[in-house]
Amino acid sequence: MPQVRPVSTKSAPRPAAGYRLLSVSAAALLWAAPALAQESGLRGAVAETEITGSLLSRAPDQAAVEPNQPFPRYVPVSPGAVAEEPADDNDSIFAPADVADDPFADDPPIPSRVPTTARQRAEEARTRARPQTASERRAAETAETTEGATVDEVITGTERVDTIDSAEDLALDEGAGRIEAIEGLDGIEEDNPFAATGIRVGTFIIRPTLEQGVTATSNADASSGGEPATLSETTLRLNAISDWSRHTATIDAYGNFRKTISGDEIDETRGGIDAALALDIANDYRALAELGYEAGPESASSPVVIEGTVSQPLRQTFNGSLGFEKDVGKARFGITGLVEHHTYGDADLSSGGTLSQEDRDFTLGAVVLRGGYEISPALTPFVEAEFGRRQYTLEEDASGFQRSSDRVGARAGLELDLTEKLTGEFSAGWIRETFDDDRLDPLSGPTLNADLAWSPERGTIVNLAAATSVEGTTTAGESGSILHAARIGVEREIRANLTANASVGAGYRDYAESDGHDLILTAEAGATWWLNRYGGLTGRLRHEMMDSNLPDREYEANSVFLGLKLQR
Repeated sequence: MPQVRPVSTKSAPRPAAGYRLLSVSAAALLWAAPALAQESGLRGAVAETEITGSLLSRAPDQAAVEPNQPFPRYVPVSPGAVAEEPADDNDSIFAPADVADDPFADDPPIPSRVPTTARQRAEEARTRARPQTASERRAAETAETTEGATVDEVITGTERVDTIDSAEDLALDEGAGRIEAIEGLDGIEEDNPFAATGIRVGTFIIRPTLEQGVTATSNADASSGGEPATLSETTLRLNAISDWSRHTATIDAYGNFRKTISGDEIDETRGGIDAALALDIANDYRALAELGYEAGPESASSPVVIEGTVSQPLRQTFNGSLGFEKDVGKARFGITGLVEHHTYGDADLSSGGTLSQEDRDFTLGAVVLRGGYEISPALTPFVEAEFGRRQYTLEEDASGFQRSSDRVGARAGLELDLTEKLTGEFSAGWIRETFDDDRLDPLSGPTLNADLAWSPERGTIVNLAAATSVEGTTTAGESGSILHAARIGVEREIRANLTANASVGAGYRDYAESDGHDLILTAEAGATWWLNRYGGLTGRLRHEMMDSNLPDREYEANSVFLGLKLQR
């Protein structure tokens, strides 16, 4: 087999020519460097995008090529030395990686944020805080509508939050300012810092009051033959008011205990309770209900005089009423039914034994019709008509007289409602009672009733009360009497912890079938100095007298009370 020898191709060595070419190229580069430095493209900062584009567009040692021109593939000298690969336009080592091999291909890069200055941020804050004009609001609404209809393609990222110092003109929250300490804050000023706060029991607020002191009097039992005495006097009062949103209920109760320390022997107890309920029914209907009870020794000024008694008999009174009111426009209509029951205990005789007073017990029932017209919110004149009957427990008294009677009355008055200045009503009329026994003359006379509260100035209250009552009797051949009584009282708050009060009263009793009459006068003045909200010192002076043209009925009494008053 013949031997194969390689064919060699030789060329003449040219070292001198190579050196000359290298020298010429270096000189040309040194000569061109100053000129290239003066080009405008090389002045100042170089943009990062230009460098990145240059690196991605060509290889480091490759001459500039046209954009998007593919690089030539590597071809080995010996064919078949490496496996052939399909042509790829991204053969550069600086070309982006294949999308299939890139794990972050689905997360596009976050665009760089244009840097801002504090001045620009403050300007943007003022722009946002400035109220928008009508045209700006319409443009904003249009932009919101357009933005809501299209898909938001803006790529968001973490944004820098403005500092507090950069927001120069933003309004601060009023509550963010410095405030005083709790000890330095001003408290809420009360209208009456010494008023009773009360005790809440369910839906009621109860205000109890206890008064304990000593009374010195010139006439212990307020009689024509009374003697002086020093008494221990205790008074307990209780007031309860409902805390309801629509209806109202009130309860007032009291108890008074008097016992002799020295002087004329006195040991008596008085007490009573009154309850009222006001219901606001639909369609301008209102319901009013009242219940009451009172017990105590009969007053020495009673028209019935029992000879030879040691003490006055116990008198008990039960009363109740129920009424309805209806407003029709400015017209006011009402109907009220009332019942009273009076009982008298046995009288203790000085000679021993007792004397029954059962023939004085009676029950009074009446119906009152009322109509009025509101001429103004403050004034409402009205008229009333009353029909009733007084029924005694015994058909005949000890003297054989039938004292049960029929009652008829009429009144006209005026109701006042001047808010806090003047409230209440007054009326005048006539009343008549006709007895079942023809031997007794009818008992009739004028009536005067009033219940007014007037506040001329803050801290001052003036009360006026007047009433006319028909009094029965068991004296043989007599029909009874009519008592007219009136009282006016003034209460003044001199200081927050000092209150004063004064009152005067008068009563006139007219006896039927005779010229007999009684005149009763009272006057009282007192003051209370509160040591704190719960306790204070109280005192009062009282004068009472009765003048009568009947024998053994005149008396006069002066008394002084000093004690301690507690409230809650």
